[in-house]
Amino acid sequence: MDPTLHQHHIYHYLEIEVPQEKVFEAISNPDKLIDWWPLKCSGTPELGATYNFNFTDEYNWYGEVSKVILNKNFHIKMIKSDEDWDNTTFGFNLESKNGKTAVNFFHVNWEQCNTHFKTASYCWAQLLAGLKNYLEKGIIIPFEERS
Repeated sequence: MDPTLHQHHIYHYLEIEVPQEKVFEAISNPDKLIDWWPLKCSGTPELGATYNFNFTDEYNWYGEVSKVILNKNFHIKMIKSDEDWDNTTFGFNLESKNGKTAVNFFHVNWEQCNTHFKTASYCWAQLLAGLKNYLEKGIIIPFEERS
């Protein structure tokens, strides 16, 4: 079976020792997103709203909110980005677990299991570790040092 012929998906799970509301804010509020992911960001956590994720002039990407339930779910379908990212969807499903927030992250519907897909999986793991450190310890990694 050729693994390059099917849809490919990225999944990560982590627990963050802050309430769901704080995690939701960090993943959906552009002013908080820039503390752990893009250089610049705009958008509103409303169904159908467009988010702009600006990493550089060359990587100035757009996604549309495909699911949002306050403090529980936040999903974005990429609509104008890199060829490999277009039509993929990433998201966060949150639940309370023993005083922590369980974060089920996904980035699905990649067309190819190529180097970009594998790099994105690694980068998401690094970024999610950064999100955890940001929320639990207040650490903001400078944009230039993020994976």
